Amino acid sequence: SHFNERAVSSKNAQGLMQLMPDTAERFGVKDAFNPEQNIKGGLAYLRWLLAFFRGNVSLVAAAYNSGERTVEKYHGLPPYQETIDYVQKVINRYQKTTHPFLRNIVSPASFLTSKKL
Repeated sequence: SHFNERAVSSKNAQGLMQLMPDTAERFGVKDAFNPEQNIKGGLAYLRWLLAFFRGNVSLVAAAYNSGERTVEKYHGLPPYQETIDYVQKVINRYQKTTHPFLRNIVSPASFLTSKKL
């Protein structure tokens, strides 16, 4: 979004945190162009993703970029260059592979249930 609260991507991601309309609705965002609502919705989504992917930063970043269903489909990082580049930027800046998460928000992604993360 480059801090443009009115930003709309070619895929229709909207506002500061570039929320897709269905994701915005899912997390209670009524106006995706309202900075406060957009940020709160984006943070709620990130918290959900952290729980869903059991704190795996690469999977969370990939899902934020390409959608959690895409990460589930590939059982990991999807083979999309945009997503690969995005994940690398996040990892380079955050410099950790895991992040604390709340287990009671959502059950983990099905492909993670056999792994201990």
